[in-house]
Amino acid sequence: MPITVAALRETAAGERRVAITPEMAKKMHGRGWRVLLEHGAGAAAGFPDAAYPEATFAPATEVCAAADVLACVLPPTDTAVAALREQSVVVGQLRPYGAAARLAAMGARRLAAFALELLPRTTRAQSMDVLSSQAAVAGYRAMLIAAEAAPKFFPMLTTAAGTIRPSRVLVIGAGVAGLQAIATARRLGAQTEGYDVRPETREQVESLGARFLDLGVSAAGSGGYARELSAEERAAQQQALADHLKNIDVVVTTAAVPGRPAPKIISAAMVAGMKPSALVVDLAAEGGGNCELTRPGERVEQGGVVILGPLNLPAGAPLHASEMYARNVFNFLELLVRDGELAPDCDDELVAKSCVTRDGQAHFGG
Repeated sequence: MPITVAALRETAAGERRVAITPEMAKKMHGRGWRVLLEHGAGAAAGFPDAAYPEATFAPATEVCAAADVLACVLPPTDTAVAALREQSVVVGQLRPYGAAARLAAMGARRLAAFALELLPRTTRAQSMDVLSSQAAVAGYRAMLIAAEAAPKFFPMLTTAAGTIRPSRVLVIGAGVAGLQAIATARRLGAQTEGYDVRPETREQVESLGARFLDLGVSAAGSGGYARELSAEERAAQQQALADHLKNIDVVVTTAAVPGRPAPKIISAAMVAGMKPSALVVDLAAEGGGNCELTRPGERVEQGGVVILGPLNLPAGAPLHASEMYARNVFNFLELLVRDGELAPDCDDELVAKSCVTRDGQAHFGG
């Protein structure tokens, strides 16, 4: 019997992505896998059931009962976990940090669960890197939100009524999201700067046509993330940043490390020193925010400065976000299938480090 790879309609508030797109369903079918979807699974992402000629559709309970592999965007519900067959596989963004109860429930069902956000950031894992693919969407959308919410035009405009100066935009954090935000700000015509405590990002920022803001503090770390700054380094950084923010129109912050609270980079005192018309879009709001005044999912105004804390930005561009995410999932599944059968190789670093439950045991202590 061919393995059955399944996906449900995502039920989290505001979630519109889907873990299996028509393109990937076709590829799975070509591998000899059976694709089973809940009715309407891809509709919110722009993929009606008719776009999946290779897939079979069924109610959610039947999908779970028949699935060998359940691919998901966000963690499956308790109901879905309870309906899955023992020894089946769950693959997706399982948000394992602080989720002991969820992992215990999966372990009790003897599920093999793989959290893709735990994949090591290596060259071999790039095609499966959901953090990078979804961060690219988030960075793009964050800058569009900024352009919409800012009280100024982004580009320079020369009109009969005079010349409008371009907005000064600063992106803090030059990871995937930050670089995409920088590229988008440049396309919109803003005078753009990028800042990161990792000096090796200078070349990437400048390659996009932006100016690299050097505050004289380096925090190069390992695994693609910055190390924690010392008290002296943080004080020097914050003073230099506070002085610079006085002349900035729009700040987009993107600094986040999975499983940890977002670092506080912009203090309330810095906000007080900004221009009354300034705007902060905090992409790290889900982790508590890079700005001290950020409230996740809310709009805050302080002294004329507006701070936005948008959540789940990739879900706002669900078609392309789903296409990238589904490719990540498909590439990872190819590691788990051998000769048409599920056979995860636990000696494979990518499989081992992403595994959070297996054979009734939790493999994640975060």
